[in-house]
Amino acid sequence: MEQRDFGDYLRHFDYDERKAMKIQLPEMLKLYADGSAQVIDIRFNQEFAAWQVGLGQHIPLNELPDRLDELDPEKTIVAMRPHYDRAEIARLYLTMQGFHARYLTDGILGIANHLRGDIARDYMALVND
Repeated sequence: MEQRDFGDYLRHFDYDERKAMKIQLPEMLKLYADGSAQVIDIRFNQEFAAWQVGLGQHIPLNELPDRLDELDPEKTIVAMRPHYDRAEIARLYLTMQGFHARYLTDGILGIANHLRGDIARDYMALVND
């Protein structure tokens, strides 16, 4: 995996990259279900201890540089948290490290809202098939 230069990244940043850096919940769930995405919850430990959604791996943003070996370079890495700010910081950092990374536009709150009731049952059936 080759690290990227931030200046070079900015020189080539365009509308296609702006679109590619984001992922919406339906696409993320599909990639996660078929094993092509690794989802990371980048909230701080205190936030994670307060509540979890049961999806993804917890790697706090401030621990990310020291835990890159836990990420699969063959998968799309999806960073998530309740809002996009830290998720985008994580995505940009991972991109500079050579990973294919995106951030979840719907955030963890979107997952919690989406995966309840019959939708959660149907999704878990899909994942466990």
